[in-house]
Amino acid sequence: MTDIQINAAFDSGNIAVTSIEGTRATLTIPKDKDSDFYQWFHFRVSGCEGRELELRITGLEASAYPQGWPGYRACVSEDRAFWGRADTSYDKSEDGGTLTIRHAPVGDLCWFAYFAPYSHERHCDLVAEAALAEGVTHRTLGHSLDGRTIDCLILGDGGTHVWLYARQHPGESMAEWWMEGALEMLCDEADPIARKLRQLCRFHIVPNCNPDGSFRGHLRTNAAGVNLNREWHEPTAERSPEVLAIRNAMDESGVDFAMDVHGDEAIPANFLAGFEGIPSWKDKQGAGYKRYRDLLTRRTPDFQTLMGYPEAGAGKANLSMSTNQVAERFAAVAMTLEMPFKDHEPMPDAAQGWSPERCKLLARDCLGALFEWLED
Repeated sequence: MTDIQINAAFDSGNIAVTSIEGTRATLTIPKDKDSDFYQWFHFRVSGCEGRELELRITGLEASAYPQGWPGYRACVSEDRAFWGRADTSYDKSEDGGTLTIRHAPVGDLCWFAYFAPYSHERHCDLVAEAALAEGVTHRTLGHSLDGRTIDCLILGDGGTHVWLYARQHPGESMAEWWMEGALEMLCDEADPIARKLRQLCRFHIVPNCNPDGSFRGHLRTNAAGVNLNREWHEPTAERSPEVLAIRNAMDESGVDFAMDVHGDEAIPANFLAGFEGIPSWKDKQGAGYKRYRDLLTRRTPDFQTLMGYPEAGAGKANLSMSTNQVAERFAAVAMTLEMPFKDHEPMPDAAQGWSPERCKLLARDCLGALFEWLED
């Protein structure tokens, strides 16, 4: 019996092969460069047509978020367009924590990933298409350490400055699927809510804050091994030029409303995190955040408030994180949207779990809630 082949030498690929015997493979996940973070995997299996695969990823109790593995199912695709979920189990006591993926592909090629990938090529297509839409301006805010552009799309004629930005943590690819949904809606001249939002707001949209980490197959860091969402208090050109470029642009425009889009490894739900505990906390500002959260909760069953992060105590907000820094710096209503790697437990989908398609739909509901928030 011939052995399958496994490869990850492509955009956002990440896996290391320990052994292959026929259709069984033992694998490990390499760390982000110059970092101890690891969790993201993305690889291709070939020579697998009609064969039952057993793929063991070991050493996961030492990964960035070991609590993310129980109840998780790996993403799988044979055409790289539709991403379903494979039969997956986790044993924390086996080989330092082992995720076992079992799948029988129809064809000879099959891709597996921690979440449906969003490639740099697709990012370029997204930016190019949006930049051609009526009333949209493209701006390069700066460059990453590897020289990639920090793309920003600007649209709308209103006086409320809205910043939407994603993928500070590159392995959280659901965030750019969300961005695709948001841009498709906002660039649709036939969409009545989008038309009103463009009248009320000036949007500044950064679909990918960390293009180097995304391309390199990192979970959480840029090319220097830096977690960008711990750099917002004092970003530098040497460590975090991506954050420096975005924050400088925010200083130019001002910020009234901001959403930083992420994914959470462990919590099986969509939720928001606010800016409780910032030094300049104002009740009116906090009420604005809670009102938006309530509007989104009423708008879609793909959002909930029972699961989420604990709130920081008075004066204890971490100002190195973007939501806290933006709320403090601009007196803005700022928030972090978290989406699951697992599934949205209150509304599960057996075939796909939380998926690119649902990310895009949630983006539309988030923008619909923003319209209600502005009009209320």
